[in-house]
Amino acid sequence: MGCSNSRDEKVQDPKQKDQQVAQQGNINNKQNKWEKKKGAYGEVRKAIHKASQILRAVKILNRDKAVKAEQDKLRHEVEILRQLDHPNIIAVYESYQEPRYFYIVTELCTGGELFDKIMEEKQFSEQKSADIFKQILQAVNYCHKNNILHRDLKPENILFESSKQGSLLKICDFGTSVYLEPGKSLKQKLGTPYYIAPEVVEEKNGYNEKCDIWACGVILYIMLCGHPPFNGITDQAIMDKVKEGKVSFDSPEWGNVSQEAKDFIRKMLEKNPSKRYSAEQALKDKWLENNITKKEYNIPLLKKALKNMRQFNPGVKIQEATYIFLVNYLASKEEKQELLKAFQSLDLDGDGKLSRDELIQGFKEVLQDKQQAEIEVNKIMQKVDKNNSNYIDYSEFLMATIGKENLLTEQRLQTAFKMFDTDGSGMISIDELKKVFGGAGNVSDQVWMELLQQIDNNNDGLISYKEFYDIMNQLVEKHAVNEDNNQEELDQNQISQYNKQQNQDEIKQNNNNSKDNSSSSSSSDEEGSSESGEEDSSDKDQQDEEEKQNKY
Repeated sequence: MGCSNSRDEKVQDPKQKDQQVAQQGNINNKQNKWEKKKGAYGEVRKAIHKASQILRAVKILNRDKAVKAEQDKLRHEVEILRQLDHPNIIAVYESYQEPRYFYIVTELCTGGELFDKIMEEKQFSEQKSADIFKQILQAVNYCHKNNILHRDLKPENILFESSKQGSLLKICDFGTSVYLEPGKSLKQKLGTPYYIAPEVVEEKNGYNEKCDIWACGVILYIMLCGHPPFNGITDQAIMDKVKEGKVSFDSPEWGNVSQEAKDFIRKMLEKNPSKRYSAEQALKDKWLENNITKKEYNIPLLKKALKNMRQFNPGVKIQEATYIFLVNYLASKEEKQELLKAFQSLDLDGDGKLSRDELIQGFKEVLQDKQQAEIEVNKIMQKVDKNNSNYIDYSEFLMATIGKENLLTEQRLQTAFKMFDTDGSGMISIDELKKVFGGAGNVSDQVWMELLQQIDNNNDGLISYKEFYDIMNQLVEKHAVNEDNNQEELDQNQISQYNKQQNQDEIKQNNNNSKDNSSSSSSSDEEGSSESGEEDSSDKDQQDEEEKQNKY
């Protein structure tokens, strides 16, 4: 494959935030299996990470054949993907540069392209289209909230994670994506003719993120009928029809498609971008809400997530860095699958991150007490929101909820140690620690020494594997202690909830008795009404006193 042991230029972890780990290693840690796709300048291969045995995809660009623009495009794609953290966006793990080749290592999707599925099935049902399309919109909405435009959305750039029914979708190929400040516009004409928006073709007033919504409308149109809304023999003929912006639903394939679906598409294929749906508006459309598979809170799953988040305590920096590395790089898709379901059930607005209110609403279903849920969420936010965004990102959620005992296995710890031990000496030095934390040039040498002293038991200035293993093992022990303490606290909360419910039931019963007594009293003769009134007043006083005792 043209790989060598030459010194590589590395790009940091795409999920990297403050104090997070930067990926170490080189392309020789991968074993090539077979070529997946080949183009004019490069190819995509499936590879196995030697130490972890996890499958990855490796995009390889031949620098001798590729023009500078293509090389810059690939570097730009890495930089953009590093900023994104969403379950429906392809994840980049590493990148390397050698004299002849440039490599990008990403997660591997084995389910094929959305384009292939459309060609295979010709036409999707409305429910299947909605389930797929919601995932696309959620990723697009997340990008737009982060001021990023994709600019080349199409079924070829949307992958299925696996071939299983209901597989997760991943948007890829961010080579033409761009950061755009709110209120600004672009004029560079690019994209694929079938999916390009009218304002991009016209090049008059510029365009913004709404160009992605137009592409989304075209994608949904194709899913529901099997062909694009704007067609032609040449690219120019297609773009001429795009500029006209006339959408037709007259072909026979639309005979059984609902009016709501057609109206939804029209709102995304609105020629005037200022009147066109935003991604956020599209996610709230009634057609989407009526056709997606309804997802209710999975209480057992949320209980498990809450328990792990309560116990989350990353400890010292080397523990945190290792843990982040293990979650992002070595945790299997199967380990993340259940957690993704919990994340999506909590993410009510589909923006790819969890707000305080969303967490409170979800955990209120578990604890049956809003006040207690607020207390728990406040504690969780302090521990888990590592970048102080007032949201919990997808990777932060995974880090806090994944099972520590299964993640912190000796084999995985050995893999992490080897990745941090960049010179292969069997020891981790201060310089290598700095690389683990992405350089951190603003941190003084004294801080690094203090960090080393926390781990370096024999004071030789280096971290051996045993010292590394021992400090990581403390996370599991701490997890077990926290589990006991939190279980006791949860038990107390459940007792409190039971007592509260009992008191409410007794008060309700007393109120019912009061109504019965009042009804009986009103049926007595007028002569005894005064005496009965006094007795009722006395009974009411006694009842009030009983209610106070029940409450307190």
